[in-house]
Amino acid sequence: MTIDAGRNGAQALITTLVDNGVRLCFANPGTSEMHFVAALDTVPQMRGVLTLFEGVATGAADGYARMSGDPAAVLLHLGPGLGNGLANLHNARRAVVPMVVVVGDHATYHKKYDAPLESDIDSVAGTVSGWLRRTAAVCEVSADAAEAIATARRHRHISTLILPADVSWAQGAALAEPLAAQPVTVEDHSAEVEAALRSGEPTVIMVGGDATRAAGLSAAARVAQACGARVLCETFPTRLERGAGVPAVERLAYFAEAATAQLDGVRHLVLAGAPHPVSFFAYPGKPSDLVPDACQVHTLAGAVGAAAALGALAERMAPDQVAATAPLSRPALPTGPLNVATSADVIGALLPEGAVVVDESNTSGFLLPQATAGAPAHDWLTLTGGAIGYALPVSIGAAIAAPDRPVLCLESDGSAMYTVSALWTQAREQLDVTTVVYANRAYDILRIELQRVGAHGDGAAAGPGPKAESLLDLTSPTLDFVRIAKGMGVPARRVGTAEELADALGWAFAEPGPHLIEAVMPSIAG
Repeated sequence: MTIDAGRNGAQALITTLVDNGVRLCFANPGTSEMHFVAALDTVPQMRGVLTLFEGVATGAADGYARMSGDPAAVLLHLGPGLGNGLANLHNARRAVVPMVVVVGDHATYHKKYDAPLESDIDSVAGTVSGWLRRTAAVCEVSADAAEAIATARRHRHISTLILPADVSWAQGAALAEPLAAQPVTVEDHSAEVEAALRSGEPTVIMVGGDATRAAGLSAAARVAQACGARVLCETFPTRLERGAGVPAVERLAYFAEAATAQLDGVRHLVLAGAPHPVSFFAYPGKPSDLVPDACQVHTLAGAVGAAAALGALAERMAPDQVAATAPLSRPALPTGPLNVATSADVIGALLPEGAVVVDESNTSGFLLPQATAGAPAHDWLTLTGGAIGYALPVSIGAAIAAPDRPVLCLESDGSAMYTVSALWTQAREQLDVTTVVYANRAYDILRIELQRVGAHGDGAAAGPGPKAESLLDLTSPTLDFVRIAKGMGVPARRVGTAEELADALGWAFAEPGPHLIEAVMPSIAG
C-alpha cells in the first residue's frame, strides 16, 4: 500500500474504484457523502451520473451490469436513501448482477446522539447484499473497496460498503493494489443430467442466469435436438438474446396455470441457471410448486457458469448438432385503434437491429414475445425480482453500457410513476432511449389478480365493489405523460392508433436522445 498524507478517504475510495475498472457511479448523495462528491473532481476518470431518486440510481446500476457484465458504483445517503433504493436492489439481486453500493453514514462519534437520520443501515443492506462491510478507519478504505469490487465480480452479487463521514474526510489514506476476480468453482453434475437426457423420458432443459445469451441457448438447443428434449427459459431472465439468427426459446409463463400446462407430463427437469419453478404468489387451493409430482429435478449449474456447463455438455452429447435458429420474420404493420395485438405488431415490425428492450409492459405487452420473435437480433431485459418501477431506471444503465445500440423501454403507466424521475436523467445524459408508456389508466394486473385469488366474493360474475375498484384505477385525475416528459426535457407524443404509434416510433428512432410515446390503450381486465 502507498500512503498519502494529503489523500482523504473519499479520494482513496474513488481512486480504488477507478483502478479496479469501476468508472461509473450513479449517485443521489447527501451531507454525509459531500467529500465523495468533492473528490470526483480529483479523479477525472470517474463518471458521476445524478439521479433524483435512489431507486433510479440502483436500477440504473442494474441495467449497466446486465449489458456490460461489470459493476457500476452507486452512492446513497444513509439508511433512508438505501431504503429508497431497495426495490431495485432486490431486482438486481434476483438478476444475479454485480454492483458496488456505497452508503454514507454519520461520523462514528456522531452516531451516539441518535440524530434524526440515524438508522440501522447494516440490517437494511444485509437483505440484498452478498458482501457487506462497514469501514472503520481511513487506512482500510481502499482495501475494503478493492475487496468489494472483486467479490461483486466473482459472485455476481451486490457488495455494500458503509462509509462513515469522518472516515471519508480523514487524511492519510492508503491505496491498495487492485485485486483480480477469482473464478467461481462450479460443481459438476453433468453425469446425472446426461443420464436423465438419455433416458428417453419427456425432459425439459430450463435455462436462466448466464445461459440466456446466444452461446448458452445454442448449447441447450443442440443438446435438446440430440435427445428429443425441450428448452424453456425462466420467466424473468436477466438478459435474453433473441430474434433472427438466435435459437428461439419459450419462456415459462407468469401465471401458474399456464406454467403448469407447459410442464405437464415432464419426467425430468434440468435446471441450467434457472431457479426451481414456483408460482409467484399463493392461491387458495392451488399448489405453489409448479413441478409435476412425477418429475425429477436435476441441477446442472447455478446462475453463474450455466452457459459453460451447457457448452461442455453439448460437446459430449451433441458434437455434430447445429442449433436451429429463428428466421427473420416480422408482422405486417397493422392499422386501426391501439390494443395489445396492434401495439405488439407495430413494435415487432419496427424493432431496430441490435435493440436493447427493457420490458415492464405487464398486461399490455403480453403478445410482444410472439410479435418480436423473428425481429432482427436483440436483447430483452425483464423484471427479474417482480418489484415494479424497474424499466425506466434500467434503461438508463443499459443505454450508458451500450451507447451504440438503441434502447426501447416498454413501460406501464402505473409502474412508470414509481420512478418517473428517471426521464430527467435520460435527458440530462442525452441517452438514446425511446420509452413507450402503455397508458391503460389502471393497475390491470391487479384487476386480474383480484379475480384469480377469488377475493371479491361469490363467483366470477361478482366484480369488485367501488372501493376496491378505486384502488386499481388511475383516472381522476388522468396522468398526462406527454406533459410529464416534456417537463423533464424529454420530447413526447401521445398516440391512439397503430398508424400513430408507427409514425412516433419512426420519429423517436431517427433522432438522437430520449423520447417518450404515450400509447393510450384499453384495459384488458375490464
